Amino acid sequence: MILLETKKLNKSFGGLSAVLDFDIYLKQKELVGLIGPNGAGKTTVFNLITGVYKPDSGNIIFNGQDISGLAPHTICARGIARTFQNIRLFNDLTVLDNVKIAAHKNVPYGFLSTIFRTPSFFRGEKQIEEDALRYLEIFKLDNKRYELAKNLPYGEQRRLEIARAMATQPTLLILDEPAAGMNPQETRELMKLIQTIREDFNLTILLIEHDMSLVMGVCERIYVLDYGQIIAEGLPEEIRNNKEVIEAYLGEEVV
Repeated sequence: MILLETKKLNKSFGGLSAVLDFDIYLKQKELVGLIGPNGAGKTTVFNLITGVYKPDSGNIIFNGQDISGLAPHTICARGIARTFQNIRLFNDLTVLDNVKIAAHKNVPYGFLSTIFRTPSFFRGEKQIEEDALRYLEIFKLDNKRYELAKNLPYGEQRRLEIARAMATQPTLLILDEPAAGMNPQETRELMKLIQTIREDFNLTILLIEHDMSLVMGVCERIYVLDYGQIIAEGLPEEIRNNKEVIEAYLGEEVV
C-alpha cells in the first residue's frame, strides 16, 4: 500500500524553480533515499511535505488524504515527523525534556485535567516520562537524560533529534542528512540504528543524505534530484551505475 505520494509538485522562489513536477511514492514500511548535488532542491521537498512551505501547485497525498499546504503541526498530528539539516534542539532544556516535549503530542489527558491536576494528569505525565526514557534507551542517551542538550557531543545531538522525532509516534519519519558531521564510526552506528527503528516500529523512512555509503547501505530504492527534477529512480545498484546520476554529481558528461 502506498503511504506517501506526490503528484506534479512545484515550488518557485522569485521566479526560480526549486522543485519542478516532482513525483515520488513511498510504500508502507519502505526505506527510500532522496539524493542529489548541493542545491538540487532536496530540503525544499522535505519542507513541502512537512508544511514549512506551501506548494505552488501539485498534491501531497499521505495515507489517502491530501495534506498539501496544511500547517506543520497538523501534518505532525497526521503522523509525519522530521529532523533538520541543521540541528534544532531546545538547547537549554535537558535531553529528557527535549523528548518529553515531543511526546506531549499524544497526551492522554485534556486541558481541564492539566489545570486541576487530576489523577489522569499525573498518570499521563508518568506515561510520557516512561515513553521518553524508552526512546532515550534505544538511542543510547538514557545516561545523559539530565544533561542540557547543548552540552552533548555533536553525534549525540543528532541522535537526540531523531529520538525526539520518534517520540511523536510517526508513521513516516523524514531524516534530513542525519549523518552530517559524523565520523565513520558514528555513521556506521547510525546506519544500524535506522534499520533497527524501522523494523521495531514498522516505520516508513524517507532519507536525504550525502554520505553514499549510508544511502547505499540502508535504502531499498533511491530517487535522484537535480535542479528540482527527478532524473533517476531505482535500486541502489542501478543508481550507482546510472550515467545521468554520475554526470549530475561530477558536473561533466559521462561517455
